[in-house]
Amino acid sequence: MYALVDCNNFYASCERVFNPSLRNKPIAILSNNDGCVISRSDEAKTLNLPMGTPIFKWEKFCKANNIHIFSSNYPLYGDMSSRVMTILKQFSPDVEVYSIDEAFMQFKGFDNYDMNAYGTTIRTRILKWTGIPTCVGIAPTKALAKVANKIARKFPKETKGSYLINSDEKRIKALKWTKIEDVWGIGYRLAERLKAIQVHTAYDYTQLADEWVLKNFSITEWKLKKDLEGIPTLQLEDHKTKKAIATTRSFEYTFSDIENIKERISTFATSCAEKLRKQKSSCHVIIVILRSDRYKKGLQQHRESKIITLPYPTDSSLIISDYAVKAVNTIFKTGIKYKRAGVIVSGLVPTDNHQLHLFQQENPKHKPIMNAMDKLNTKFGDYKIKLGNQDLKRTWKMRQERLSPRYTTTLNEIIKVK
Repeated sequence: MYALVDCNNFYASCERVFNPSLRNKPIAILSNNDGCVISRSDEAKTLNLPMGTPIFKWEKFCKANNIHIFSSNYPLYGDMSSRVMTILKQFSPDVEVYSIDEAFMQFKGFDNYDMNAYGTTIRTRILKWTGIPTCVGIAPTKALAKVANKIARKFPKETKGSYLINSDEKRIKALKWTKIEDVWGIGYRLAERLKAIQVHTAYDYTQLADEWVLKNFSITEWKLKKDLEGIPTLQLEDHKTKKAIATTRSFEYTFSDIENIKERISTFATSCAEKLRKQKSSCHVIIVILRSDRYKKGLQQHRESKIITLPYPTDSSLIISDYAVKAVNTIFKTGIKYKRAGVIVSGLVPTDNHQLHLFQQENPKHKPIMNAMDKLNTKFGDYKIKLGNQDLKRTWKMRQERLSPRYTTTLNEIIKVK
């Protein structure tokens, strides 16, 4: 059996854990730089606050309806997610963290367990230990666990937040209830193609012939069909080494001076290098991206990227930052107001097993320096050790005018009990 555990309105729930006065009140969480709505509580959804809408267009609406607006508090959300995932590993050793607020679990050797009661126990413990409400869907396959989770979320009173599909009768009833566009793995375009041939529900999809699905779609859609039929074809995924690593951000304001942009690029490059070292990889290629503000039509626009091929693979922050900053000089244009930038590293190879260059190699002093930096930053947090061309005060310069305290990750912002 498989389970999908999904945190309800995760970002809003994290805010409520440390501010109980927000319970049963509408909440909206904003994206980077307080741009668009990326998460809403059920109460905000009931008020029809659109998802993804620019908040400046709905400011008056939020005030009129007493919607509490918060900047994204990623340190808090990340820490609360880690706590939830740690609890899940107490119930099964086989856990796939699917996103920040949901995870798949596989239950091997649980044949004599009351799985519905087990699901209730999981959500009860998470709620008690973290304060985060969840829903649990349990079924013979991952795709059906997704369907079961939707039922638990849609009917909380009837299911008590946990629903089990353990018979063909329940499976068919659930699939007939599920719209084709709500099926996990069915995107908008595929849903439209399926509706054109009168496939409107998940059950309709399972009635298609296997040969027809393979001929007209791909092996992925065929596996999804078999999963919905109750035949496990989608397994838990192990952690995979990334083939490319990217750090891209919008600036809190538009920048037209090259020094500010160089500082941002250096910070992004350093972040990529740290991620490389964590997965024990080195890169051959660096891509630097600069973008102007495309929403300001009256301003001169400029979008350009620069690809740098390194003479040897490296994971050194010093080297990657140096090459990335030099690339800025070649693509920066005076008079342009830039709003977004990014660094991507690709051509990844294992750090301890790659082709050496005959005439060039990395400075051997870099390895112990990077090792020392990583250890100190891990121990003290908040990137205490940085390169000289980085801003020493902040890692990500974002407009966060509605940021709540980082209750669990910053000592001087910890909640105070009076």
